[in-house]
Amino acid sequence: MAHNKSAGTIYENIAITDITTDGAGVGRFENLVLFVNKTVPGDVVDVSVYRAKSSYRECEAIKFHVLSEHRVEPACEHFGECGGCLRQHIDYDMQLRLKIKVVKDAFERIGKIETPDFEPILRSEDIYFYRNKLDFSFSPTRWLTKKEIESGEDFKDKSALGFHAPGKFDKVILLKKCHLQADPSNAIRDFVHQYCMDNEMPYYDVRRHVGNMRGLILRSTTIDEWMLILSVHTADEKVMNLLAALKANFKELTSIMFVENKKKNDTIHDLDITLYHGRDHIFESMEGLKFRIGPKSFYQTNSIQTIQLYNKTRSFADLKGDEIVYDLYTGTGTIACFIAKQCKKVIGIEYVEDAVKDAFVNAENNRIKNVDFYAGDMKNILKQEFFSLHGKPDVIITDPPRAGMHEDVVKCILDSGAKKIVYVSCNPSTQARDVALLSEKYTLKKVQPVDMFPQTNHVENIVMLELIN
Repeated sequence: MAHNKSAGTIYENIAITDITTDGAGVGRFENLVLFVNKTVPGDVVDVSVYRAKSSYRECEAIKFHVLSEHRVEPACEHFGECGGCLRQHIDYDMQLRLKIKVVKDAFERIGKIETPDFEPILRSEDIYFYRNKLDFSFSPTRWLTKKEIESGEDFKDKSALGFHAPGKFDKVILLKKCHLQADPSNAIRDFVHQYCMDNEMPYYDVRRHVGNMRGLILRSTTIDEWMLILSVHTADEKVMNLLAALKANFKELTSIMFVENKKKNDTIHDLDITLYHGRDHIFESMEGLKFRIGPKSFYQTNSIQTIQLYNKTRSFADLKGDEIVYDLYTGTGTIACFIAKQCKKVIGIEYVEDAVKDAFVNAENNRIKNVDFYAGDMKNILKQEFFSLHGKPDVIITDPPRAGMHEDVVKCILDSGAKKIVYVSCNPSTQARDVALLSEKYTLKKVQPVDMFPQTNHVENIVMLELIN
C-alpha cells in the first residue's frame, strides 16, 4: 500500500529481493523500483521515500516486519554513516553469493557472453582488518551524524581526521575505530588528531583553501613493516615536531615521510615525497619473494588474499617452462616475479615510471634474471614491432585499472597469436566488455571470482581465454 506519490510516501510490506552495488536493498511497488538503505535480501519492511524519481524511489526503512536470515549486526559503530563497508549487515556467505551474481550479471548482460561454470569464489581469510593501506583526510568541518544533530548539542570542535562522508568532498567522519586495518592503525590516527588539536594545527579547508594539515596515509605489510606519509601545505616547525613525536611513540613505523602539497587537489603522485625517518620503502613477502613498496607504489591492498589471487592466476596460465609471457599493467612487477620461475621469459609493461623502477629493484632483490620491464602508455608500446623485437607472447597476463583495456590494446592482443590470455580485473563490467571483444579469436574457458574486499560490493575476477584453433 502507498499513501501518496511524492517524497514522504509510505510503502508497506515491501519484500527486499536484491541489493545494489552501493549497498541499498532493492524492492518493488507495482512498476516502481524501491532502493532501501540498510536492508538485506529477505527483509520485509515499510519504507518512507526521501527522494522520488520517475521510475524509482530512494527510501529509508521505518518498520521491519520480517528480518532476513542473512542479517547480522555490523561490527563498526560508523556503519551507515561511513561509505567504506556497506555490507557489514549481511552475513559473509550471502556477501559472496551477491559478488558471484555481480560477475555473472556483468558477463551475461554487458558482455552478452555465455559463461562456463564458475570456479567457487575464493573467500578472504580475514573479513575485517585486512587492508594494508588506508588514506585519511583532515577537515575542519566534520560530518555530524543524525543522532548528533537531533541532540541539539553545540559541537564547538568540528575538526576531523578520517574518511569522507559519502558524496561529501568537504565533510569528514571523525573515526573512533576503523575495522579495515590492523593495529596500530587506529592508535596512530588518533594520536595524530589529538596532537594537532593540542597544538592548534589547522586542518585544510577544501572550500576556502586555507589550513595546513591535508592527508595521512598508512601502509603496512605482513612482516610488520609500516609506512606513514603525512601530506601538508607547508612542513613548518609544528609538523616537524609531530613527526618527531610519531617516531618516539610508534616504534613500529619503519618509514616516516612527508609531502608538501600546495595544489588545490589532494593527489601526491606528481609531488616529491621527503623521507623523515627510516627507509623510503617497506617490504612485503610472498612465497619467499620480497617486494619493495614505495610511497607511490601500487600493491594489492589485501596482502593475504593477494597470494590466492596470484596462485590462481599462475594456475590458469598453466606454464610449462618454455613460454614467453607478457605481463600487461605490471605495476611493480609482482605478478611477473611471481611467475618467473615457471616460464622462459616475462615482459612487463607499465604506464607509471616509478612503478617500473620498483619492478627492476624487485627482480634484482629476488635474483630473478628472466624478466624485463618497459614504461609507457600501453596502447603506444604494445605493437607488432614490439613483439618482433622481444618475441611473440605464448601467454598474456593482463591486470588493467578499473577502466579496462584501451581498444587498441585489445586489437593488438587479438593480433598477437598468444595461445592463452589470463585477465585479472577489479571491475567485472569492463572485463566483460573486453572479453566480448576478445571473443572474436578467443574462447572463455574459466571464470574465478576472488573476494579481496569483504564487507564491500567490490569483487576481483580472473578469467582464462584460449585461442580458437
